Amino acid sequence: MQADGRWIMIDGRAVGVRKVPLQGSSFRQESKMTPQKLRWGIVGTGSIANAMAERLASATAADLCAVCSRTMASANAFGDAHGIALRFDDWRTMMDSQDIDAVYVATPTGIREEICVAAASAGKHVIGEKPFANLASLKRITTACRENDVVFMDATHFVHHPRTAELKQLTAPGWVWSVDSAFHASLKDRSNIRYNPDLEPYGAVGDTGWYNMRAAVEFLSPEITLVSASTAIRRDPDTRAVISGSGMLRFDDGSTSTWNCGFDSGAVVMDLRISGTDACVNVDDFIGHQQDFTADYRLRRGGWGPDGSSETVSVASPASAATRMFDDVASLVGDVDGIAASIRASERTQAWLDAAWEAGLNSEAN
Repeated sequence: MQADGRWIMIDGRAVGVRKVPLQGSSFRQESKMTPQKLRWGIVGTGSIANAMAERLASATAADLCAVCSRTMASANAFGDAHGIALRFDDWRTMMDSQDIDAVYVATPTGIREEICVAAASAGKHVIGEKPFANLASLKRITTACRENDVVFMDATHFVHHPRTAELKQLTAPGWVWSVDSAFHASLKDRSNIRYNPDLEPYGAVGDTGWYNMRAAVEFLSPEITLVSASTAIRRDPDTRAVISGSGMLRFDDGSTSTWNCGFDSGAVVMDLRISGTDACVNVDDFIGHQQDFTADYRLRRGGWGPDGSSETVSVASPASAATRMFDDVASLVGDVDGIAASIRASERTQAWLDAAWEAGLNSEAN
């Protein structure tokens, strides 16, 4: 039954291991046609911008051409590190440049909307880091993108890995009644902006909890409506930043999503379980992948003993999920339906995040 005829033992049981052919991402299917290259500018020079500059440089349909920072000194340092010719210390000037086609906005949440709207209004395609200030803010960004016929995408990486597309195909035939996820980080440095409620008001619920919400958006039914949210939050006693959150979302089809996230975990955890009537899926690291860009999941079917089966599946990818994200923007240019799907996923994620956040504040007040 297995492609290579091998079995491994897990907890005393024979478990099949197979590798699957390359699949398309959630945003595109593999094609022999290469999209036209987009010339990118980055607004922001922090750690995430540095990491994404390296991923962007590996994309086949993207060229990193410009960077903007609050000071020319930091723009020059970033430009020197990544071989970027155009450097700006005013993002408004960057938006006027005819030498870029798209903008990746890697700024703190509080100032992201203005820059994203300006980029769209200047005819630039937009990737915005997440979360956003709230759903109303995000909708002002997406409206500007629609009105100017440009692509909008939030910077969620895991949805661009072929594993996500395969899992969505796998779970589509059967009713998925539960998505459970955890994203714990070990972030103890209180000088980090994530501990500054003025710059990142949602704290851990926005930063890591975004991925919990996005997992629910990706793997539960696309037709469901959120009925209720319950959340418990915990704050850092010194900065008052929210450093953890746990909760449950309940939907009108009876499905649920339980989730928890935090900054002060003793270990990094990125676990996902998708439970359905036909099968269950476990993913040890639903946000990342291995060094060779392969990503695994475990598929379980049946009952106890000989009636049950457990299979570990490895899904290959030609590049990291973050690199594919930049290529996927190019593939969406002119694709009205694809852009609409990208916007819908972002808005649903932010809407559910807002509901969870409000439930946490209400619970805290009571």
